[in-house]
Amino acid sequence: MIFRSLTDLAKLRLGQIFLAPSINGFSMSDFSSILSHALFRKGGERNLEQWIREPLPRAEFLETPNHRFLATMTQCVFQAGFVWRVIRNKWPDFETVFFGFEPYVISLLSPDQLDVIACDVRIVRNRQKVMSVPQNAAYILDMTAEYGSFATFIDQWPDDDFIGLCQHLKKHGCRLGGRSGPRMLRYLGKDSFNLSSDVITCLKASGLEIADNPTSKSDLMKIQARFNQWRSQTGYSLTRLSRICACASGENFPDPHT
Repeated sequence: MIFRSLTDLAKLRLGQIFLAPSINGFSMSDFSSILSHALFRKGGERNLEQWIREPLPRAEFLETPNHRFLATMTQCVFQAGFVWRVIRNKWPDFETVFFGFEPYVISLLSPDQLDVIACDVRIVRNRQKVMSVPQNAAYILDMTAEYGSFATFIDQWPDDDFIGLCQHLKKHGCRLGGRSGPRMLRYLGKDSFNLSSDVITCLKASGLEIADNPTSKSDLMKIQARFNQWRSQTGYSLTRLSRICACASGENFPDPHT
């Protein structure tokens, strides 16, 4: 069970857990009140567990091939500002049109070939997003030349500097800023936090003074420090912490698949 150390962590009796009617007043330094509120909203430990995801084990993550990184980057880039269902439905054709997203193969495509792909009715015909694919392939190949694989590059990044990793993706990749880069890492099982509106609401309710859409270096460093603090306190992964934060605020969906 994911909360078998709930008593030690939250220092709350079972009867106290379900006395959390408001998100306001979260303790600035103690994650237990956020956990308590998430438990209250989801109806207890077993229900909350259904909403929790964990990162891949390190050994498994390191086996992720480069083409899956490029494929997932591309999926996140095309999903941004678009109907996700359409991208999911077309995804098998994306895989075909982009040659399985092998970075080396993509790097060999000529401008004329990319023009043909950008007009292919089997995919979403957005030329700017299509052109992000060879640029991100080059990024993956550059990191692979230095680290042996893109997974190894991601893995070697310090766990307490997820924001720094996201900034690297934004700076050196193409269209990987905002939530696209972090979402790609989450999809592939990298331990991460997701700055959704619900998570930001939770962070602000905990006493963190940040913008509604935190993009400044100052705000992002505050967020990183808070997650590092919570991880040290609880022993939880960044992914689990982020999911619990999301469950503690925003619309309270009854089903994790809705």
